[in-house]
Amino acid sequence: MADRNFKVVLVTGGAGFIGSNFIHFMFRKYPEYKIINLDKLTYAGNPENLRDIEDSPNYKFIKGDIADRKIVDEIFKSRKIDAVVNFAAESHVDRSIEDPGIFIQTDIFGTYILLEAVKKYGSKLFLQISTDEVYGSITDGSCKEDYPLMPNSPYSASKAGAEMIVRSFFKTYDTPVIITRTSNNFGPYQYPEKLIPLFVTNLIDNIKVPLYGDGMNVRDWIYVEDNCAALDLVLHGGKIGEVYNIGAGNEKPNIWITRKLLEILGKSEDMIEPVADRLGHDRRYSVYCSKIIKELGWNTRYKFEEALEKTVHWYMNNENWWRPLKRSK
Repeated sequence: MADRNFKVVLVTGGAGFIGSNFIHFMFRKYPEYKIINLDKLTYAGNPENLRDIEDSPNYKFIKGDIADRKIVDEIFKSRKIDAVVNFAAESHVDRSIEDPGIFIQTDIFGTYILLEAVKKYGSKLFLQISTDEVYGSITDGSCKEDYPLMPNSPYSASKAGAEMIVRSFFKTYDTPVIITRTSNNFGPYQYPEKLIPLFVTNLIDNIKVPLYGDGMNVRDWIYVEDNCAALDLVLHGGKIGEVYNIGAGNEKPNIWITRKLLEILGKSEDMIEPVADRLGHDRRYSVYCSKIIKELGWNTRYKFEEALEKTVHWYMNNENWWRPLKRSK
């Protein structure tokens, strides 16, 4: 296993849900690291996520787009970037159905711009944060890292396209890259358009929750802190050129998640409002994670139901964070 140390890490999309949790994780574990956060602050990027560290000498926020070659080049030119962790992406499937173009621009072209800078300035590692959605829907079994990519939404197609660009830079230019494919994250600071924060915040306000179709679409859920720990292991010890699945084995249909949230919040099933299914809605995702477990010694720390309750209570205790976001939608 590799043993890497970095002085300066560029985190792109660090004001978003997983990115901001990752920056907090890194600050706790590696207080000596300098972290630069490049984020263009779309609707899902929120400076409040990192308000507690914004004045730290080891943290710098830069507002900008990863698809802006001038900004990216200036960052790399003025600082020696040891590693890039690329969270920056348009990521909401419903929005990708409405407007695929911005997903292609950010997720594919933006990734290319970052890779050009890594190649030009000689960074030690480029870590591409991808998703289990690139595999497409699977009826039985689980997807290993060499499973064919068969994305079904413009979002997942844009993430698969980004992966192909990353792979090509490794094969053609020997650029040091690693890809992770993570299952559905949940936890603090998740923008309230995704299932769990949307349903929790609706139920707090006694508003019905919109459940797609029959509610039997299955996802593997991972608490964001467990994902951050996995990304840390891959960043510091993963093999260059490899892909690592990250999942927690918590496969649950959406109706199960919904009923559990109703139970935690003391609401009845009358609060469920069935709505027409999403276009091209994948039925089930499932990833096989033995590679990261065997090679890097990763295991989840949080039990699913405990983490879900922890997440619900975070939203209950942080209304000042999410209420402005829901008002602005």
